[in-house]
Amino acid sequence: MIDLRIYLALFSFVTAVAFAQGAKSNAANVTPRARQIHNSAIVVDTHADTPQRFLDENFDIGNTDPKDNGHVSLDKARAGNLGAEFFSIWVEPSFKGQYAHRALDLIDSVYEQAARHPDRMMMAYTVDDIERAHKQKKLASLLGIEGGHAIENDIRLLRDFYRLGVRYMTLTWSNTNEWADSSGDINDAKVEHHNGLTDFGKQVVLEMNRLGMMVDISHVADKTFYDAVSTSHAPVIASHSCARALSDHPRNMTDDMLRAMTKNGGVVQVNFYSAFVDENYRKAAAALEKDRDAAIAKFVEEHKAQGKPVPYAEYDRVQREWAAKIPRPPFKSLIDQIDHIAKVAGVDHVGLGSDFDGVSGATPEGIDSAADLPKITQGLVDRGYSAGDIHKILGGNTLHVFREVERVSRQMQAEKTNAAASK
Repeated sequence: MIDLRIYLALFSFVTAVAFAQGAKSNAANVTPRARQIHNSAIVVDTHADTPQRFLDENFDIGNTDPKDNGHVSLDKARAGNLGAEFFSIWVEPSFKGQYAHRALDLIDSVYEQAARHPDRMMMAYTVDDIERAHKQKKLASLLGIEGGHAIENDIRLLRDFYRLGVRYMTLTWSNTNEWADSSGDINDAKVEHHNGLTDFGKQVVLEMNRLGMMVDISHVADKTFYDAVSTSHAPVIASHSCARALSDHPRNMTDDMLRAMTKNGGVVQVNFYSAFVDENYRKAAAALEKDRDAAIAKFVEEHKAQGKPVPYAEYDRVQREWAAKIPRPPFKSLIDQIDHIAKVAGVDHVGLGSDFDGVSGATPEGIDSAADLPKITQGLVDRGYSAGDIHKILGGNTLHVFREVERVSRQMQAEKTNAAASK
């Protein structure tokens, strides 16, 4: 316990120094030039866990309560000029036997929010829809499944989810499923692994290509990543990942993986979770990980004993309690991540995937909600990025990949139709 206290004290000191050095970019003031660049972009965030709040907490995205500490609301989105949000359809593994059912409930919760606020948000399914919403000053709301276990090993369910509006699927969450290995348990000898993607997993990737659903490689094991990139006919995305060179977490991507994304034409959307962003924070979080995981496991077991899955609200509360034990890293660390990926993969291959409402209390200094997104533009301006390149990072790169995925889908469907007609 004494060692941990000393470690945290040193970490706090290092954080304070780094924060002071990065203060210029830490957003208290967004200059008129940065504001103009930011507000003239279509800002796209590829990952927010807010549907858990919609469903489990009865949260209304139109909420104006200043005491609400959530990351996403319509007011916060408007303040940050957030143009499009991919809402995560994440099914906690304790819902075993109910994965698809839970996913459907979460999907429904997003549609209900859009129906409740038609003047300020709309469901979107294509790049054209996102651009239409932007012109109408509405939040474009899209869906992404986080974790391939949600399709319950049934490719027909994958098609159904696409019909319901799902436009990307993360091949795994932190749990290995029956057809793809996850980075979250790759070193767990008790888990049966597949050395990447199984043959069925490759079929899933190709069917996603045909449908026009983006293949998301966040959370996957390294071998699964390379299998997905080599299998996919379309560019892939990492909907919420960071660079391992700056924070040595297995969830993050090596520089070799970043260069593979360049060749594939995909985009790495930078995650805002402090342990993925900052190495000092990651080490401090790792020191607490065993106790934190034990606290979470206790909730899981208690609910299992009652025949109930663990509600998101309880996870959120526990996460906030543990996050409060560690000083937040400086804002500079987030810009370092974007800058590193832009330099290694290229400025055409980096975007934003916040993980808002899924990383409670654990974002870098200055990033407390979607309203703070203009600070990222200021940070990039301070690093010398041009307005054009900033527009790419804020959303242009994601829209480009999405269009390419749509194009590949049309091509594959046409080829299948022509092949059938020639028989």
